[in-house]
Amino acid sequence: MSQAKENAASAALEFVKDGMTIGLGSGSTAEIFIEMLGEKVAGGLKLQGVPTSQATAACARENGVPLIEADRVSRIHLTVDGADEVDPAFNLIKGGGACLLREKIIAHASDKMVVIVGGNKMVENLGAFPLPVEVDPFGMAITAEQIYAALKRSGCENAQTTLRQNKASDGPLITDGGHYILDCKCGLIPSPADTAHLLSQIPGVMEHGLFIDIASAIVVGEDDHAKVMELTRE
Repeated sequence: MSQAKENAASAALEFVKDGMTIGLGSGSTAEIFIEMLGEKVAGGLKLQGVPTSQATAACARENGVPLIEADRVSRIHLTVDGADEVDPAFNLIKGGGACLLREKIIAHASDKMVVIVGGNKMVENLGAFPLPVEVDPFGMAITAEQIYAALKRSGCENAQTTLRQNKASDGPLITDGGHYILDCKCGLIPSPADTAHLLSQIPGVMEHGLFIDIASAIVVGEDDHAKVMELTRE
């Protein structure tokens, strides 16, 4: 277990209160948080979690975190999740684990999103990490062309799109929702908001990995501590 990830996950527990419904993110750092959450539940903390992936649901069950289906919740107080990149305005790239659609549904519906990352995920500008875009398999080549054109229009001059393969490398990766992932190598995304807007207009795009104006706190784990940064929006 990475000490930096452990420190970030531990600091994020401070946002958890008794009786909360919590969106449970996906990925290695989120799973560390879920393990720690399970220890709190075992100690008497009452809460329920909304998983953002099948893997997250399995991790929660293994650690004794009670779950509730997304369709049965009336309010999500808090979501805790990781990210692939975070810029100074708290914009994110997510989707390295191919769970971005469900992660965004839950995060967007939450009162507060707390992002837990190592210091290496903090960047001045988004784009070094390939931007994942979840697409419907139908007409995928058409959609890919439109994605490429949208990236170019939004200033991503050297964009390239690649269909993500499954772990066996014998076909496309299929998300929990039955979609494909196009990884878009941008190098630099000059205007994340503009890129997000243009991608959202493409019919074949189920969702993209740009999380704009969603995260309200970032917990940055280092080897010996964690730094908590909160953003106040008017």
